[in-house]
Amino acid sequence: MGSLGEKILVVDDNAEFIDFIRRFLESKGFQVSIALNGKTAIEKTLSDIPELILLDLKLPDMPGEEVLKSIKEINKDIAIVVITGFGGEQVAVDMMRKGATDFLSKPIDHQVLLSSIKNALEIRDAQIEDGRFDRYPSLEKFFPFLAHEIRNPLHAISGALAIIQRRSDLKDELLSQSIKIISEEVNHLNEFVQECLNFVRPPNMVRIAAVETNEVISVVMNIISHMFELEIAAVETNEVISVVMNIISHMFELESKNIRIVTDMNPNLPKIYVNYEEIKQAFLNIVKNAFEAMPEGGQFTIRTRHKSDSPKCIEITFIDNGIGIKKENLGKLSNPFFTTKLRGTGLGLAICHRIINERHGGRIYIESEENKGTTIKVELPVGRPLGEVSGVK
Repeated sequence: MGSLGEKILVVDDNAEFIDFIRRFLESKGFQVSIALNGKTAIEKTLSDIPELILLDLKLPDMPGEEVLKSIKEINKDIAIVVITGFGGEQVAVDMMRKGATDFLSKPIDHQVLLSSIKNALEIRDAQIEDGRFDRYPSLEKFFPFLAHEIRNPLHAISGALAIIQRRSDLKDELLSQSIKIISEEVNHLNEFVQECLNFVRPPNMVRIAAVETNEVISVVMNIISHMFELEIAAVETNEVISVVMNIISHMFELESKNIRIVTDMNPNLPKIYVNYEEIKQAFLNIVKNAFEAMPEGGQFTIRTRHKSDSPKCIEITFIDNGIGIKKENLGKLSNPFFTTKLRGTGLGLAICHRIINERHGGRIYIESEENKGTTIKVELPVGRPLGEVSGVK
């Protein structure tokens, strides 16, 4: 981010704030221009369209809402992050409904600002490159606000809980149990918010088209730039699974004692070109579901193999003999928020689908029978995925 010199227009009449923002963003590689009022902001947008605008709500010559409307009429693809003072949150939410991507409240922390800009630019790029993302137009605007509104009080609760723990007699069993419940619920909500954000985070995909011979160099450079952006790397599939199983052993420390783990891993698998963290998250979601499906214990099997037929791919099979899934629910598993669990978010497999199918050109196959167990097969192409395959079968 900032490596390509994205243009950011800062619209604010506070000279001290502008100086702070300009110096910080320029140090991160952005091209920064300034507008002290709404009219100048509109003129600069017409003459030199920025990728993102930081827009203060209170300007000396016109309301921020009018500036937002005018800018969106000029170019609807410009990402706009609204800046508010104390008490402006409700207005900012209304602005998001009218096209803003996010909002920030003054005073603004460096890292919060950077994170908001990164998220806004990712959403902007995805909307331009992939019209398919219009399936979730309201979600992409709602969840950043959801995260902001939920995480702030959660952080306050966590801080207050830490003080209570330090000053309380934890030998009191009822008090200790109550603190544990609060802590678990805070963690559950934090995980839910993160899963929501993971789900709506735009899929970045490389578009490849037929080219003439003299265009090969430019195409190659385009691919390389995307590889850097997406942190694509050569990854050992078995190594990722080993890391995931280590994490699971800590997450399900008690349950693991009653679950027999069987592994059948091909040691000679070719490397796959993927985003390591995303694939790890997808595998973790699948294994976590399997362990949760065996509350009384059972057997969990993982197999890996190299399918040399066309197209060449790595096949990873996850098998549990847990409670299984009803036949009528199988087709709904990749739908966001569909869950059969009492405390499930319904986003685990939806995230897996987006990571494996949409972002890496792979496939997920799910077979299950109630009270007998579930088998999930994941296929990931050998070599860097350049297209898209979607669908859960």
